[in-house]
Amino acid sequence: MTNQEIKQAVENVFDEVVTARRHIHQHPELSFEEYETAAYVKEKLTAAGIQPVSIGRTGVVAVIAPEGMENEPCLALRADLDALPIHEQSGESFSSGKPGVMHACGHDVHTAVLLGVAKIVQENKEQLRRPVKFIFQPGEEKLPGGASVLIEEGVLENPRVTEILGLHVFPELEQGKVGFKPGMYMASCDEIFITVKGKGGHGAMPHQVIDPVLIGSSIVVQLQQIVSRSCDPKIPCVLSFGHFEALGATNVIPDQAFLKGTFRTMNEEWRSKAHELIRKQADFIARSMGGEVDVVIDKGYPFLENNEEITGQVKKCATEILGEVNVVDLPIRLTAEDFSYYSQEVPACFFRMGTRNEAVNAIFGVHNSKFKVEEEALKSGMAVFLSYVFTK
Repeated sequence: MTNQEIKQAVENVFDEVVTARRHIHQHPELSFEEYETAAYVKEKLTAAGIQPVSIGRTGVVAVIAPEGMENEPCLALRADLDALPIHEQSGESFSSGKPGVMHACGHDVHTAVLLGVAKIVQENKEQLRRPVKFIFQPGEEKLPGGASVLIEEGVLENPRVTEILGLHVFPELEQGKVGFKPGMYMASCDEIFITVKGKGGHGAMPHQVIDPVLIGSSIVVQLQQIVSRSCDPKIPCVLSFGHFEALGATNVIPDQAFLKGTFRTMNEEWRSKAHELIRKQADFIARSMGGEVDVVIDKGYPFLENNEEITGQVKKCATEILGEVNVVDLPIRLTAEDFSYYSQEVPACFFRMGTRNEAVNAIFGVHNSKFKVEEEALKSGMAVFLSYVFTK
C-alpha cells in the first residue's frame, strides 16, 4: 500500500475504531481479568475475517499472512488490554461503567488502534512481504507482567517473531505527533520492602529502646549513597522511598517501621549488584544501631531498549506518512513498561503517540482520574504501524 492508500484506509475505519475504543473504555477490566475485553477483541477480529486464538488465559493472538507464507518469520505488533484501579472523573460521555476501574493509561486506545490496523492489513494481506502477528496482551500493569507470561507460552514462536513494535499514548505531546528514542529508553523497575525491627518504649526514655524510626530514617538517607557513589554515573539510576510507616505516637516509639520504595536503572548487571548492596547496607545500618531488618526486593520489568536500526526505519516511515514536523525525538525516561520483555528477546521499537489537545481538556497525565485523549490521535498510530508493515 502507498502512504496515500494507507491514509484513506485509516479514514475509512476511523469511526469503527473510535467506537471500539469507547466500548473498551466503558468496560474496563483489571490486569489478568480481561475476559470481556479479550472476547470483544476476538469478536472484532473474527468479523474482519481473521482467526484469533487465546493465549495466557486473557490474551489474544492472530496472524495475517499472504497465501503460502503462514509459517514464515514475522513482524509482531502489540497492544495491552488491562485497566487501572482508579475511579474515573474524566467527564467523558463514555466513562467507565465500573466504579473504581478505569482505562487511565490508554490501553483502550492501544487495543482499538491495533484492531483498526488488523482490519486494514487483512483487507490488503496479499501486499504483505511477510506475516504479521497481532498480540493483544493482558496484565501490563501488574507483576510479573503479561508480556513475560505470553513469552513463556510461546507468543514469539509459530511463526517466529523477528521484530516487534508497540506504541503508547503520550499526553505530553500534541495529537498528530509521534516520538522516538533509539537505544535505552525506559528503566527496569523493582519494588523494595524493608521491615525494621527494634524495641519500642516511651519516647521520654529513648535510652531504653531500639528506635526503628531512627534506624529507618538512616536507611533511607544512607542508601542514597548506593546511587551517588557505587553506580557508574553514565548509567541512569534512581532509588526512591515513597512509604515510611511507624505506628507509634507523640510519646511512643514503636517496635517496627516499614519502608517501601522503588529502584530503577538501565543496566542489568548493575541492577543485580545494586540489589545486593541494598540488602547488605540496610542490614549493616540496622545492626550497627542495635536492630534488625528484613529486606524483600520484588524484581519487576527489565529495562526497555529500542533497536537502533529498526527504530530508525520506523521513524523514517513515520516521517514520510505524517511529515517531518510531526515526528520528534524523545529523551530517556525512568518509568517502566513490560514491553521491555519483548525488547530483551527480539529487536524492538516502542514509540509514543501524542494525544494532547487543550481544546478538549486532553491535558492530564496517565494514571490520573481525569485522563482523556484526543481521539484524532488514533489515526497517527494506525498510520505509522501500517506504513512500516507495508514498507518492510
